[in-house]
Amino acid sequence: MCEFLDADLLNRVRNIETFAGMLAIDKWTCNADGRQAAFWKKSREKKFSATFIDQGYCFNAGEWTFPDFPLRGVYPRNEVYARVNGWESFEPWLSRVEKLSDEAIWRVAGEIPPAWYGGLWDELELLVKHLIERKSVVRELILAFRGSPRRPFPQWPYES
Repeated sequence: MCEFLDADLLNRVRNIETFAGMLAIDKWTCNADGRQAAFWKKSREKKFSATFIDQGYCFNAGEWTFPDFPLRGVYPRNEVYARVNGWESFEPWLSRVEKLSDEAIWRVAGEIPPAWYGGLWDELELLVKHLIERKSVVRELILAFRGSPRRPFPQWPYES
């Protein structure tokens, strides 16, 4: 297992499309850190698999605020986004976030042990409300990254 692959090896990642899906999740949850991944393969395999690690900076590193910036929560190398060619590249992850029922989010929040949030239910309740509201802005956040100076999606043409 390794946390870095040379650019020429990234084309040997079997689930490279999941970087786009993870981008949607990271934008929704306001991951304040760069996206981290570990790459692994079995000894006889030629292709790597990416596993996404370290979600500790979601919700702005535990501040439970959502200051959005285009380059937050993104993988540091554009090569992982090279195949993105439009909204369909973010599926099924983007639609799952957008269609996630409010009840499902509340249900998951209700299962969190109080010790994990210091028993401050009001703060957890506010976090859940923010997550529910943010389902509708994930596309805008992805577009902000798309329009950043990094130009991460070379296969996604800009309409004139």
